[in-house]
Amino acid sequence: MHMHADFPRIRAAEAALAGQVMRTPFLPAPRLSALTGAHVFVKYENMQVTAAFKERGALNRLLTLDPDERKSGVIAMSAGNHAQAVAYHAARLGISAKIVMPVTTPHVKVAATRGYGAAVVLEGETVAEAQLAAERIGADERRVFIHPYDDLHVLAGQGTIALEMLADQPDLDSLVVPIGGGGLISGMAIAAKSINPAIQVIGVETRLYPAMWAALRAVTVAAGGPTLAEGIAVKNVGALTLPLVRDLVDHIILVDESHLERAVNAYLTLQKTMAEGAGAAGLAAMIAEPDLFRDRKVGLVLSGGNIDPRILSSIMMRELVREERIISIRLDIPDRPGVLGDITSLIGTAGGNILEVSHRRTLLDIPAKGAALDIMLEARDGQHAEQIVELLRSRGYDVERRIAG
Repeated sequence: MHMHADFPRIRAAEAALAGQVMRTPFLPAPRLSALTGAHVFVKYENMQVTAAFKERGALNRLLTLDPDERKSGVIAMSAGNHAQAVAYHAARLGISAKIVMPVTTPHVKVAATRGYGAAVVLEGETVAEAQLAAERIGADERRVFIHPYDDLHVLAGQGTIALEMLADQPDLDSLVVPIGGGGLISGMAIAAKSINPAIQVIGVETRLYPAMWAALRAVTVAAGGPTLAEGIAVKNVGALTLPLVRDLVDHIILVDESHLERAVNAYLTLQKTMAEGAGAAGLAAMIAEPDLFRDRKVGLVLSGGNIDPRILSSIMMRELVREERIISIRLDIPDRPGVLGDITSLIGTAGGNILEVSHRRTLLDIPAKGAALDIMLEARDGQHAEQIVELLRSRGYDVERRIAG
């Protein structure tokens, strides 16, 4: 058996964390299996108290502090889940915690971090700038810096996820793991390959931030842009994690925003569970490249569920539009009584559900005696939507399909 030097540290972390972080369920997901063509199992790390896996590494690192370090307190830099993890477990252990977050951090994550009892400092446009601020404040206040990924104790804590997955399903063929700085996949790959050297470990990054993918190839890639997966929107990878990923990770898949959206929606609608963009990245990779996984037994880490509710509702609506279960149409109609009633009853007869109607009389490209009618309606699927449009056209109405939203 291949035994990585750091494997005993992961076993020690497993013992240290027992009873202090949840041993989350690892369950078959038949509906995701049907979606992807693989045999999918999901590790529900969104069920941790702070709704993400980060608690494991953060707590494991906090448990290594000596009494003097506990007295001076800790500092961390994070745009999200690491912040909440450090805040929650530091408070539980009676350790003072200060968290530096970029000013762009979603409000829901800032509020959650404060709610766990940490002092939050908003500084820096990016994670890198926030890290500089954290190092400066940490030095001034003699606090111990808890790195989100480039720390052996943090890696070991994250690696316990793979121990649990393989204890529950020893014959997994592949693990699919999101990559930000590389702490999660490094710890998990050490654990998994120590137990089963043949297991495939596949990493996932968003195409907008392919930091690890680029580092492995020694190429420079311009990373940036708004991504749904802000939890893995990292421009710098870890000095510890890069060689581990090079040695132990078989392949890295880059996913687009549309794959992330579909994955978040699939977790919600098929699995009835909440995944943030980064948390759904493993499923996004399976949606992006299903041939790599077909008929294989695949373990996914649903690594975090902290998504802004407004973003989630937008994703669900966009998915309904993609599936043509919501469509928008414009009709040019004569401006006379009874026409609107005729159109709405035709749509109703065809089984369509009208969500929104906008009657436009003042548009200059419409004759003075005409009107434009914009209707957003709900259909069963694309075929049903087209049947409704065809029925309206067959009754003499000029119908134009528009982009919904």
